[in-house]
Amino acid sequence: MREIHIEKITEVVAELCIKACLIVDPKIRTHIENAVNTETGLAKQVLENMLQNQDIARTERLPICQDTGMAVVFVEIGQDVRIVGGLLADAINEGVRKGYEEGFLRKSVVSDPIHRTNTKDNTPAVIHYNIVSGDGFKITVSPKGFGSENMSQLKMLVPADGIEGIKDFVLKTVTEADSNPCPPIIVGIGIGGTFEYSAVMAKKALLRPLGQPNHDPYWAGIEQELLAEINSSGIGPAGLGGKTTAMAVHINTFATHIAGLPLAVNLGCHVNRHEEAKL
Repeated sequence: MREIHIEKITEVVAELCIKACLIVDPKIRTHIENAVNTETGLAKQVLENMLQNQDIARTERLPICQDTGMAVVFVEIGQDVRIVGGLLADAINEGVRKGYEEGFLRKSVVSDPIHRTNTKDNTPAVIHYNIVSGDGFKITVSPKGFGSENMSQLKMLVPADGIEGIKDFVLKTVTEADSNPCPPIIVGIGIGGTFEYSAVMAKKALLRPLGQPNHDPYWAGIEQELLAEINSSGIGPAGLGGKTTAMAVHINTFATHIAGLPLAVNLGCHVNRHEEAKL
């Protein structure tokens, strides 16, 4: 049995919060750099501005975006790990609090959806746990801004809707979102499971390395088909027109009920922030 003290978890979460908000995934940066060479006019200029913004954020240690998001945390815990010194959830929330304060990141969380009193430290985080075999411990922090989150949608399709119903709803979600999720976007899709699990799968899909295809050739083909159709929409960078509306489409699937076809689409903005660490 391996022991991990909550102080270590708090420190790591704080570091991940800051890093995710300041430094863009190299794969995303490379994709935007390549897109600069294929775009013209205003679309090209917007992409160049995005790269300049990334440079400033990294060198000046400033947030890439003013919306530093609500912290979504995925924890993968081995069965042979024991957390000592306190509660895991408390350690994670303390890490978020510490990271947002020390990183001078905007505190965007309110304690109640209607009364809307700011918690002033960006807690509580939304935490998802997954128990696996062994003594590993992996934690992923994804600060999710609500420009893209608000444009995400979920629909309970029926089996008769089939693959065409899935594609139609995904394309409808993206086109209705237009410029709001700060394109070029990453499209996370969860298909199957239940109402809530499809949404979790869609959010997890945004954590996949950019452009890594689904392990099933059928779904990998659907990802590429949807990506091509989205990029032919003409929405373009920042919604100002162009060929680069999305950088990737990632699909996750799971078993479901004979009467159901749950479908969730979670959009990620052009920086799609997330960082992970293994303890």
